[in-house]
Amino acid sequence: MSESSTPVLRSPGKGRTISVVGDVYRFLATGAETNGKYALWEAIVPPGGGPPPHVHSREEEGFYILEGEITFQVGDRTVVAGPGTFANMPVGTPHAFKNAGTQTARMLISVAPAGLEEMFFELAPELPEGSTEAVPTSPEEVAKLIAIAPNYGIKVLVPAH
Repeated sequence: MSESSTPVLRSPGKGRTISVVGDVYRFLATGAETNGKYALWEAIVPPGGGPPPHVHSREEEGFYILEGEITFQVGDRTVVAGPGTFANMPVGTPHAFKNAGTQTARMLISVAPAGLEEMFFELAPELPEGSTEAVPTSPEEVAKLIAIAPNYGIKVLVPAH
């Protein structure tokens, strides 16, 4: 992979914005812009939002809470995190996050190395830049997420019925 010498400067509200299973992700840096080293995005997570429990086999995932509260499930441990809290999930760590509160939460999410953002781009509908409201989640979107996640090294831990 060749090294890029082009800096990225994003103005507030700018960046590719998508609706991911009820949340809004605005990409600040993608692997295409960081030579695959990392990706960084802002996540707007409404009450009830957040992904199911899952495990990454390729990347570390970091979270920094800007506004609201996010409840992290890390293995058997539950932690409620407020503004200023940072969490890092090493490769292989079963985890999930959820906005269990009544106010919308906002956080930064990073992955290193990059690549996971490509799963979101394949999965999710694009929104106009600056959007803060997600498209309602459909059963088809959830089924597609579960189907494509293994292609990106993600194991979704769906409960047995």
